[in-house]
Amino acid sequence: MARTRGGWTGGTQRGRSLLNPKVAARAVFHPAWIPRSLDPTIESLKRFRVIAGAVASLGVYTVLHGGFQPEELLENALTASLVLLVVTPLTVGAMLYVWRRTGTVRQLRTPLVNCLKLLLLFVGCVVGLVALVYTINASSSNPLVIIGGGLFMLWLLGFTVAGAIRVSGNFFGTAAVHRSLPALLAVVTSWLMAVPDLVTGDLHGLGLTLGFVFILGAPVTVTAIALLETSRLKRRYGIRLAAHPATLPPVPGYVPPQAPPYVHPYTVYPPTPPYGPHSG
Repeated sequence: MARTRGGWTGGTQRGRSLLNPKVAARAVFHPAWIPRSLDPTIESLKRFRVIAGAVASLGVYTVLHGGFQPEELLENALTASLVLLVVTPLTVGAMLYVWRRTGTVRQLRTPLVNCLKLLLLFVGCVVGLVALVYTINASSSNPLVIIGGGLFMLWLLGFTVAGAIRVSGNFFGTAAVHRSLPALLAVVTSWLMAVPDLVTGDLHGLGLTLGFVFILGAPVTVTAIALLETSRLKRRYGIRLAAHPATLPPVPGYVPPQAPPYVHPYTVYPPTPPYGPHSG
């Protein structure tokens, strides 16, 4: 759970490479202190969870209902970020209350602070992007602002979108606190994004059948994938969500199988002498 050598990015990034928003997002939103997945199956489950979580966060109705609307997409992204800012600390705090009998918060202080920094950084990027878009639209008469701000807005847009994909997979690095926390947070967030629409009956003009399919489809899918992920962690590695991270057994990182060394079929070896060394 400790930080790796080289700080946040592990010391592998260069200034020129950060001009690429995708590379920069990987360095910032998937830092070196986040532990690697234990096996490729869990990593595949996380990818499916990211796709379903994106559907739950932004909503398919944004594209289907009335055509694609960038303003509505920005508002949904801002709302989802603010929800994450509230829900993530509350969920982690609830788990700390569950873990209090077998461990202390002080044992998890470093990964908790790192996860909070990552959360605030992502929310700040989303808020900054929305504010930049409205600022450029308000100052449309100044060409310098339009050109300079437009270029930076495109870079920030790519950086934020790539960062959203990263934090949806690692859920702000909470696997550094507990391996099962990302799955739990994905379930809680997806349902909280869907429940208000169900309570208010706002189906966004999709009709009763399509409305319930698109509103409930994503959280149900996220929940199913999260259950598979946590059950695999418990069955194969003994990682239980209700157990304090300090009491969990150590688990090795996933090591891919090594191929046997290649030997040329026509390799000629030097002949072995039939007799031993001459005795003099």
